[in-house]
Amino acid sequence: MAHVLALDQGTTSSRAMVFDAEGRVCGHAQLEFAQHFPQPGWVEHDAHEILQSQFDCARAALENAKLTASEIAAIGIANQRETTVLWSRSDGRAVAPAIVWQDRRTADRCETLRARGWSEDVRARTGLELDPYFSATKLAWLLDHVPGARERAERGELAFGTIDSWLIWHLTGGRLHLTDPGNAARTLLFDIHSRTWDEGLLEGFGIPASVLPRVVDSIGVCGETDPDVFGASIPIAGIGGDQQAATFGQCCFAPGMAKNTYGTGCFLLMNTGTEAVVSTHRLLTTIGWSGDGPPIYALEGSVFMGGAIVQWLRDSLGLIKDSADIETLAGSVPDSGGVVMIPGFTGLGAPYWDPNARGTLLGLTRGTGAAHVARAALEAIAMQTLDLVEAMQLDGASPLCELRVDGGAAANDLLMQMQADLLGVPVVRPKMLETTTLGAAYLAGLGVGVWPDTDALSRQWQVDRVFEPGLAEDRRLARRTAWAHGIACVRSWGHS
Repeated sequence: MAHVLALDQGTTSSRAMVFDAEGRVCGHAQLEFAQHFPQPGWVEHDAHEILQSQFDCARAALENAKLTASEIAAIGIANQRETTVLWSRSDGRAVAPAIVWQDRRTADRCETLRARGWSEDVRARTGLELDPYFSATKLAWLLDHVPGARERAERGELAFGTIDSWLIWHLTGGRLHLTDPGNAARTLLFDIHSRTWDEGLLEGFGIPASVLPRVVDSIGVCGETDPDVFGASIPIAGIGGDQQAATFGQCCFAPGMAKNTYGTGCFLLMNTGTEAVVSTHRLLTTIGWSGDGPPIYALEGSVFMGGAIVQWLRDSLGLIKDSADIETLAGSVPDSGGVVMIPGFTGLGAPYWDPNARGTLLGLTRGTGAAHVARAALEAIAMQTLDLVEAMQLDGASPLCELRVDGGAAANDLLMQMQADLLGVPVVRPKMLETTTLGAAYLAGLGVGVWPDTDALSRQWQVDRVFEPGLAEDRRLARRTAWAHGIACVRSWGHS
């Protein structure tokens, strides 16, 4: 058997793809699901809708590939990270809506813990910022606000997981409660150096250890699906948070290689090898993946609003009918006409970590039109990525020679050219843009021997287009200065 089924459970949609041993897509399906915003700053998902959409996609992808479950060598899972699910062990039902990674309801709780001097200790153990982005305070909120949840958790009746754990539980009929080190490293509860759940953090956040999943390697068979799910048992052999999976799918296997994913958010990861590099400029130190031998670590910069900015222009403002229309609209003007968009809709991520910042449009005049706003939106995505690259350089990372890109918005030629112009280095787009899904397949395929090693994967990676920088330095600096002024205004507003 030389086919792998990859499940890619994302923030706004579920996707499944079947790949052959050459890395070609044989079957594909994708379904969007509802986003819920019950209060300002709150973002929720129906965990069971996620489950249904992901399983439906998997079955449809197998049908499209004209394959049965018995012909699949392994399943790989990539998932939106940090999103928090709490469910009953007895019936597998979620006790509340999933709290999404973008949710900011626990900002005050994080502020309280920072005031107690927790930040440095948390960063030293987990490599993360003390921020509502991560799972720990979301889980504590559920335990404190869902009636009876804390008592049930203390009795061992409830299970917590990020989306990978939620999927694996139901894929295996409730037999396995697992996660991998890359996902565990996003919870604020996992020591990335000892690679264990940290008792001190569990106590500090008020999390009973009984709710936690067991941590297994990202690469390797960890169990099998229940035959009732797809008609036959399939080995589960790869697990990776979406950004770790995308880095793997981009074949960033050597230290210093970096990729940026333009999805709902933007996530820049640089492979740092077996060394957990400590950031002094508020980037994250995280585990990339693990298999035979020591784990691979990465430096990461997380931007909360990437492609979601385009969704906002489409769904809330009605400036475009389809997301792809933004390229034409933004390209109809030579520049943003002095308009700067700071997309702090759910606060600002790295390197600012300001949960109180809010989205702002600056520099509007009577001559400002929809095209200027659209162009400012694309420039905001590229500028946030430049913030991350500059922070990595200040942390002593190797100079960036090129940036590999993926995700839905990487198909936007105008955005990619903006990115190259602002970075001053080539932006390299592969032929296969869905590298998160591909990475999940690669993790699983390595786990069962479909591919012998990472060298074989690197030989499959192919370039679609290289975007060379071409913006004059004075114009680049002028835009950079305007962006910095905009950031200062937004942060001042958020703290007023």
